[in-house]
Amino acid sequence: MKINSALFQLSAPDLDSCPETALREFALIGRSNVGKSSLVNMLTGRRELAKVSDAPGKTRLINFFLINNEWCLIDLPGYGYAKVDKEQRADFNVAVADYLERRPNLVRVFVLIDSRLTPQRIDLEFINWLADCGVPFSLIFTKADKKPSQVAANIALFKQRLEDEGIAVPEILVSSAETAKGRFEILGAIEKELDAPFRTFDDGEDDAEEPEELDEKDAEDERLF
Repeated sequence: MKINSALFQLSAPDLDSCPETALREFALIGRSNVGKSSLVNMLTGRRELAKVSDAPGKTRLINFFLINNEWCLIDLPGYGYAKVDKEQRADFNVAVADYLERRPNLVRVFVLIDSRLTPQRIDLEFINWLADCGVPFSLIFTKADKKPSQVAANIALFKQRLEDEGIAVPEILVSSAETAKGRFEILGAIEKELDAPFRTFDDGEDDAEEPEELDEKDAEDERLF
């Protein structure tokens, strides 16, 4: 896929503020400081399209980038520990979860994993939550420009951990914003789904009178963002 145009469209604080369009959306999410903004810039070929920060948790809004006037790349706030106050953190959690669970335009989520690290519990827990929600997703291992043997070993460990926890191993891609490694493969994965159907939801889901009480596992999942 050739990127002819890439424009920042808007930042949405919650699901209701997301634009009403007929365009398909592909979202990037990962732990704070995993390289989401750098990946946006690498994929689009625009060095400063997304702001890159050294401070973990800097992205706090749902950022929309219009690509080729045909589809949107979405930069989601990272799960982890951003330096925000308690009230902001609560809003932040709800916005991300609502978008992932209820956005019809969302075709696929790319979960970014730092390839330099052995499997991290927070990544595994988030993927487990995502799989339980039935959201289509792939994994992108970032920062893979150095120590290829270590990267390969960490990816193999991660796949094994997914299998051990009963999670089907999804499509796996490897990238480096420094060398543009993986750019062709990631854009190719997106291109294959540009005609994918929108997600549909049961209209009765929002009719429940009271929310169900969270059990211990669900409460832990809520703390992932």
